[in-house]
Amino acid sequence: MNKLEAEFSNLVKAYRKRHMGKGPGRITTTFCKNWAICEMEGNLSPVEKFIAGAEDGKQMLREARTQWVKEIYRNNPPVEMEELLGARFLDLYVDIDIDKDFGMSIFVFDRVLPQS
Repeated sequence: MNKLEAEFSNLVKAYRKRHMGKGPGRITTTFCKNWAICEMEGNLSPVEKFIAGAEDGKQMLREARTQWVKEIYRNNPPVEMEELLGARFLDLYVDIDIDKDFGMSIFVFDRVLPQS
């Protein structure tokens, strides 16, 4: 990760903590074209880990988490990220593997981002 990618990772972590109550334990960001690809570990809260142990809990948690994250970014545009990159946020793609507590988020911006 270069310095700008590391700064972006810190903004993602702070944003999620502010809007979700908990940010990921570890984030690695890579810029590719107009995407910021974030790999995140340590996403789940203790309550979410408990829910994942219930029948159908993993699927319910995965669906809820991916939709919730997208909704948060729609309702609270990531202005700090846009200012850091000098680019406008357009869209977000999210997925999480509940068993591994590993998630991916792909942020789409309106211009090519600086490469490593």
